[in-house]
Amino acid sequence: MALTKTERRKRIKNRIRKVVSGTDSRPRLSVFRSNKEIYAQIVDDVSGKTISAASSRDKDISSAKGTKVEIATLVGKTVAEKALKAGVDTISFDRGGYLYHGRVKSLAEGAREAGLKF
Repeated sequence: MALTKTERRKRIKNRIRKVVSGTDSRPRLSVFRSNKEIYAQIVDDVSGKTISAASSRDKDISSAKGTKVEIATLVGKTVAEKALKAGVDTISFDRGGYLYHGRVKSLAEGAREAGLKF
């Protein structure tokens, strides 16, 4: 039986989540990518709290012009700046079942440029 794209991604995501989980000292940077937008949030899985979040739908980012890859870099920088303000500097990266390529990769590189370590 052939899996649909979303079913396949869910399986990969579950496999990643077995290994990657966010703690208080090292929270998880979770990425969700839709066809149009990209979302990122930094989560402490132990307490179940979102420390910071950013998306391409935020007012300051949605007004920016550029390709989806360039906007993903902006989202990465924004979420990293918010995390640094909240006192988080090291994270574990959760690509959410997507390949580390294109928009997901540029989001991660934007977060690294802004000062997050992972």
